[in-house]
Amino acid sequence: MKPHSAWGSLKNPVKFKIPTSENLVPIRLDIEIDGQRFRDAFSWNPNDPDSEVVVFAKRTVKDLKLPPAFITQIAQSIQSQLTEFRSYEGQDMHTGERVVPIKLDLRVNHTVIKDHFFWDLNNFESDPEEFARTFCKDMGIEDPEVGPAIAISIREQLYEIAIQSVASAKESRAIKKGRRGTEHLSANKTGLPALDLVKLFGIRSSVVRKRRDWDVYEPIVDILSNEEVDALEAREERIAR
Repeated sequence: MKPHSAWGSLKNPVKFKIPTSENLVPIRLDIEIDGQRFRDAFSWNPNDPDSEVVVFAKRTVKDLKLPPAFITQIAQSIQSQLTEFRSYEGQDMHTGERVVPIKLDLRVNHTVIKDHFFWDLNNFESDPEEFARTFCKDMGIEDPEVGPAIAISIREQLYEIAIQSVASAKESRAIKKGRRGTEHLSANKTGLPALDLVKLFGIRSSVVRKRRDWDVYEPIVDILSNEEVDALEAREERIAR
């Protein structure tokens, strides 16, 4: 995919947007009521009317046969995450031309996925869902829940980077004139510096996985037994408590 447009430099910022073709909000729910727990993760279109939040909550509770008390909690959690996302809309963001590392470390049902690659922030036609579908096809993953989980993980990391770019824009406005703005670009959440895609790779693409003389990150996919899943879930429950 070819990049649609570039993110703003320090002199020419752009307005807040997650660097994907669809500006969707990653939503994550983890709600427990009277010992019953509901967890889910999905993308939400921030342009949809807020009335859809309650409709979704009611439908989810009905489909999963959850207690009615979950309706309010689910709706409030989604709405608060949408409100936070919308608080960044219209704000300037500074990035420059770069790629950032994305890390996958997930367990979905019996499938464990570990991967590490670089994502082009300038590609506004990038599609985490398409990447996830291709990844699952290439790795022979049949569980239909794995692809959406991969896409959400990527979107969450890109969202965090976009938020940090807004903070960078605010910081650059506060510094003295003449000071090099590139010194104030925030590092991404992994603590690694951003990289210039064209200078390093000489190409434009959404995802870069290898480069000569660099460590090569190969995706790892493991299928766990029922006993291994039970042990992991028991440990996760203990940690949650």
